[in-house]
Amino acid sequence: MLTLKTSSAEQTIALGRIIGSYLQVGDILALQGTLAAGKTTITKGIADSLGIEETVTSPTFTLISEYVGKFPLYHMDVYRLDSTEDFLNLGVEEMLYGDGVCIIEWSEKIMEELPKDTIVIKINTLENGNRKIEIQNWKYTEIKQEDIK
Repeated sequence: MLTLKTSSAEQTIALGRIIGSYLQVGDILALQGTLAAGKTTITKGIADSLGIEETVTSPTFTLISEYVGKFPLYHMDVYRLDSTEDFLNLGVEEMLYGDGVCIIEWSEKIMEELPKDTIVIKINTLENGNRKIEIQNWKYTEIKQEDIK
């Protein structure tokens, strides 16, 4: 597990850019954290690294946003869903096992439906407003704290 800290939205976006630069078709990222922890913020950096020019916003009400870049980015928010069945009824299998990368906010609710190799990113807000970010199942090169600028 990697544990990193960011002290601003800009640093969280920068970390997202680093993460995104390693992603490959088929990767699934499960984002976890409280409201306003930085899930969409880190997604903005990932999208930027994939060459996505469209503004990334939280898909809380649309449930799924699709962005086109180096490859498709499927940005999902399952906060408003009541069950894993609701998640599957969205037709997510095509996205999870398709030609892009999936980022799922509030993934705690549907983890049992995700593959075992899903990259889990837990974002915790610290008392001083900084973020502690834990990355599990990271299969790529080590990310170092000093790389986040």
